[in-house]
Amino acid sequence: MSFRGKRKNAEGHASDENEGHAPPKKASNTSAAVDNDDSDNIVVCEISKNRRVSVRNWNGKIWVDIREFYVKDGKQMPGKKGISLSLDQWNILRDHAEAIDKALAENS
Repeated sequence: MSFRGKRKNAEGHASDENEGHAPPKKASNTSAAVDNDDSDNIVVCEISKNRRVSVRNWNGKIWVDIREFYVKDGKQMPGKKGISLSLDQWNILRDHAEAIDKALAENS
């Protein structure tokens, strides 16, 4: 029969082999995004007060980023709501701009 759970020592108590060793703390995503100087951000346009389109170099790849921003401690911070398009994805979207405009005109 297979044993599941923690092993019990001679006294019948469950032992924790990693007792006293805390796992390493994870860095928060927001601090990594703010402190990371590896990303080059070029703001192309502001769609609205809190939405931006930017081109950035991240992890050696170029991305078109359409994202909402929020203010924290007086700084503009990127939010979770948004999309990052690779160059291939951006080219596909750009190539279909006329079809999107046509569909918008038909539904307006």
